[in-house]
Amino acid sequence: MNSQTVLNLGQDALQVMLMVSGPLLIVALILGLLISILQAATQINEMTLSFIPKILGIFATLMLLGPWMLATLVDYTQRLITSIPNIIG
Repeated sequence: MNSQTVLNLGQDALQVMLMVSGPLLIVALILGLLISILQAATQINEMTLSFIPKILGIFATLMLLGPWMLATLVDYTQRLITSIPNIIG
């Protein structure tokens, strides 16, 4: 196992992590921004107002993209496990 193999494993892990978490973070960011604009326009300064739409948006995103996220993680895990003999030997 050389340093290039370790770097490739780390790069693949980061890429999968960004692909899986990216849609959830983007939805939370967009909903948070829209709710902040709405609160600023209406001068409603309730801190808990943004939690329910974010939770519902993330839940909807998980329902829509959950199978793809799970398939991506399973594929990565299978590739990682099957490459163990090549990494070691």
